[in-house]
Amino acid sequence: MPEKDKKAFALRISPTLLKEIETWAASEFRSTNGQIEFLLNEAIKSHRKKNNKKTNDDNV
Repeated sequence: MPEKDKKAFALRISPTLLKEIETWAASEFRSTNGQIEFLLNEAIKSHRKKNNKKTNDDNV
């Protein structure tokens, strides 16, 4: 599901963390930017699942 409008912004990140992400991205055949976006999407999905579970548990 490609998005037409993507917003660019500056990201302050430690050189060590950036190198780790670059290495990880290369091993998965992604760009560094693509890897960061992938990781953020996965974190959001996980957060939503956790919140949905918490909401469902509260309703029991």
